[in-house]
Formats: sequence, C-alpha cells, structure tokens
Amino acid sequence: MTANPAEGGSRSSESVVELRDIEVIIDRRRIVGPLDWTIHPGHRWVLLGPNGCGKTTLLRVLGFMLHPSKGSVRVLDVTLGRTDLRPHRNRIGVVSAAVAASLRPTLIARDAVMTALRGALEPWWHEYTTDDDRAARAALARMGIDDLADHELGTLSSGERQRVLLARALVTDPELLVLDEPASGLDLVGRETLLADLHSLATDPTTPPMVLVTHHVEEIPEGFTHVALMREGRFVAAGPIDETLDASTLSAAFDAPLTLERSGGRWWARAARTA
Repeated sequence: MTANPAEGGSRSSESVVELRDIEVIIDRRRIVGPLDWTIHPGHRWVLLGPNGCGKTTLLRVLGFMLHPSKGSVRVLDVTLGRTDLRPHRNRIGVVSAAVAASLRPTLIARDAVMTALRGALEPWWHEYTTDDDRAARAALARMGIDDLADHELGTLSSGERQRVLLARALVTDPELLVLDEPASGLDLVGRETLLADLHSLATDPTTPPMVLVTHHVEEIPEGFTHVALMREGRFVAAGPIDETLDASTLSAAFDAPLTLERSGGRWWARAARTA
C-alpha cells in the first residue's frame, strides 16, 4: 500500500526536498514522524489527511520555520541546522492562514504583493522601485485580478484575498510553492475559481514544485502529480497520485471506511455504507 515518495513522475538527479527520518516532538508529544520525503523538480504534491495529523507542522519544517527534533532536512540545497535560514526564506512561496492574518486589512492588494519582495508586511519598512511595482502588478495579472491592485484587502471577497496571497507567494519567483489549505473558508464559486487557478499553475512548466495541504479530496486540483496521505504524524502512503490515492489508502488515513470516485480529473469521497 505504501509507495516510495521519491518514485514515479518527473524527476531529476537533484531533489528539491530531502527529509530523512525526521521527527517533530513538542511538549514530549511526537507531532510528526518518523518519516522520509523526497520532492523532485516538476512534482506537484498533495498532502492529505485529517485535522491534527501534523500536516501544517510538516509544512513549517519545509518553510524553514521549524527545526525537527530528529533527522535531517535539506530544502533547496540548504541543510537545516548548518545555515542561516533568513536569506533563504524568500525562496519559498507560502500561502497560509498565518500569512493572511499578518496582513493589515487596509493594505491595498498591490502593496500586499510588493512587500513580499523584501520579506515585509508593511510598505513603509523598505523602499520600492518601479520594477517592484511592475512585478507586483504582473503577479496580480497572473492571478487574473490586476483590476484589484488598488483595492484594500478588507474589501475583497475571501476568494479574491486568496488569489492576492497566491500572487504574493509567486512574486519572488520562488523555487518551492507551499499552500496550506488555500480553499478553506471559500464558498463554492470561490473554491472552484481557486482550483482552476491552481490547475493552471500546476500545468505551467515555469511553476516551481508545489505542495498543497488539504483534508478534502474535492479540493485536489487537476494537474497534481503526487500525494502523501498522513495520519498521526506519519505517511500512510506516498507516491504518484494515480497509483497511490484509492479508497484503501484514504480510509487508512482517515481511520474510517470511505469510498472514492474520480471523474473529469476531480475526486470526491463519501463514507462507505454499512449493512
């Protein structure tokens, strides 16, 4: 049932992420691990599992925000524990609730995106150039919302704000893109619009490797190549999505009998009926 995460799909001789036998222990409780994970160029991963299984904690390790208690971590040729990570954080584009909560609601969308170029949250902390402004507008245009450049974040819909956050994550030309439940809280139209955006990113060869966290198979966009199913801090199964994601692995991750169907490139799951 368990596949090697480094197998299948497009790959090169150099990995983008190498996690080896890592564990994260907080207050004497093991939150993540032990687990191994390898991500290669061109991979688009879904990290799937129930609430509280350690997905966000694992993302914090990938994003240079948390050191593991055990094991080794190498992300973008940087080994945690041996390098000052601050200059490297902009190499990873992050969309998360924590980033969203850090941005002032009266900040206009263009500034919310542009400040990412300096790793800042407010435009007055640094000086910005015409090229910076142009880059921010181009990132908003890539998400189809350049007409919202001068609108305050607090006036935007949830879906529009998520697209601004995607633009912010992309404006630095990151080498890894990490998305922590980006569809959370969106209505049906907002979710489907976001998934269409993610599909476009996933099928764009210029997009860096991606990791998307969700606990709903319905939120898996088309074009994602790999899946890791997580339960209680460990991988139940991991590998190419077409070979790995099925009713058996999904049921094991959520510890419940589930059915899984796929149509038109999209998935949906239901609780299995019992006699």
